[in-house]
Amino acid sequence: MSSPAPKSPELSDKSRKYDRQIRLWGEHGQTVLENAQICLINATALGTEILKGIVLPGIGGFTIVDHRPVTEEDVGCNFFLDLDSVGQPRAKRCMQLLQELNPDVNGDYVDEHVEQLIDGQPDFFRSFDVVVATSISERTIMRLSNVLWDQNIPLIVARSVGFYGVARLQLREHCIVETHPDNKQTDLRLEHPFEELKKHMAEAQITNKVPWLVVLYKVLQEWVDAHDGQYPASYREKSEVRELIRSKMDGEQENFEEAIKAVNSSFGGGKPSAAVREILQDDRCVNVNTESNAFWIMARALKDFVDNEGNGLLPVPGVLPDMTADTNSYISLQTVYRNQAAHDAEIVFRRARQLLKELNKPNDLITDKDVRLFCREAANIAVVRGTKITDEFDKGYHRSSHIASVLEQPNSLMGHYIVLRALDRFQADYGCLPGESDPESDTTGMKSIAAKMLSDWGIGTPLSDDLAYEICRYGGAEIHSISAYLGGCIAHELIKLVTRQYRPFDNTFIYDGSTSQTETYKL
Repeated sequence: MSSPAPKSPELSDKSRKYDRQIRLWGEHGQTVLENAQICLINATALGTEILKGIVLPGIGGFTIVDHRPVTEEDVGCNFFLDLDSVGQPRAKRCMQLLQELNPDVNGDYVDEHVEQLIDGQPDFFRSFDVVVATSISERTIMRLSNVLWDQNIPLIVARSVGFYGVARLQLREHCIVETHPDNKQTDLRLEHPFEELKKHMAEAQITNKVPWLVVLYKVLQEWVDAHDGQYPASYREKSEVRELIRSKMDGEQENFEEAIKAVNSSFGGGKPSAAVREILQDDRCVNVNTESNAFWIMARALKDFVDNEGNGLLPVPGVLPDMTADTNSYISLQTVYRNQAAHDAEIVFRRARQLLKELNKPNDLITDKDVRLFCREAANIAVVRGTKITDEFDKGYHRSSHIASVLEQPNSLMGHYIVLRALDRFQADYGCLPGESDPESDTTGMKSIAAKMLSDWGIGTPLSDDLAYEICRYGGAEIHSISAYLGGCIAHELIKLVTRQYRPFDNTFIYDGSTSQTETYKL
């Protein structure tokens, strides 16, 4: 009688609930998400859609700051609200309804104008990981931008009007360990084999049972010996390696075929890229101090490893791709890489601990698990430094030439950015949104404001009449489906910021729902 098949380990309720997203950012990413706090300013349709997109995945908590009561206009454009909500504090009502989506998430609200908080409690925002503001005035944008820039808290300012939407991300500095690049190179150390790998390969025999890496390594060494110790670099040289592998095949052997396919992508591992070298040479890395965060201390420990024990190479990540092979051959090869990765990470960890001691920082600021992850991802770490939103309001704005060149491109959405900025200025000047009372005369006013804005930046390209007319035709109203799409996009960026995984957009995202077109510009 055959024995029953082994059962998969039981998943916890939380793992079952969040299974799909854990596959994207891991258990550790989910833990970070569940400890994060987000502040939303103004519970507009866009604002509630943004929160929906982070409440469902299990954000730790959110706070809505909004001084307005629910109006019939809110009910008309926000599916979260009903007529029974009219007259109630909008912050409180939206908080209650959003919490129903996920009981694991904590919700709070503040029934005050955000400028009252800036005046009376400037440290209010320090408890949040990210602040999101929707449909706020130009004056509030500038004040909030300055406060959060000084506090190094990411800020997203967004607005949805009719078929148009914009989101602007302000980041002072954002350090990312897990960037998840689309074309991640596997670091196999073929050109720089470590001692245990050399020993393992020397004992291995080429058969149809071994991983393709064994086949490639042995054939590569044969090619290198015949070329004065030089490794293949050009397409012609790599083609020679492929032909050499093919010459050793006996019929159809899958591991040999995999080795042939892997020739193009298996070289170059271990050397820091230009982007990583820039991080390791950054003043924040070279001169760590008591203000340095865990990322920069680990980066300095990594730099010391590269300069010393690594002989110019990064730690071995210890990750192998899938390969056709018998189980024992694959596991034994995998163990060699994992052992070297653990050895390298231990050196980096000891150096990080030494730095913590020198800086009089607590030992638990950096764990061995943190360092192992950092070493595994060292080839793709990134630091994003953004620009301040208030800089865009300066007459001599340094990105004006970029705006001018993009405006002249066909099908560019830069005009949408200009018209939405003009909308903010119109609201500041007239105390209402364009099109709320007289769309025709407001169109003229919008064109005048946009023309002055462009003139201040030294841009001669005029704003399209159609854009000015369209924005006034909307009268400041939101279309929930447009806000839902834009809100979902912004929620994705929030999760990237909180988990410090994946690269956030840099730095202005524009959406035109009438043409289903999106663009990202760096302003």
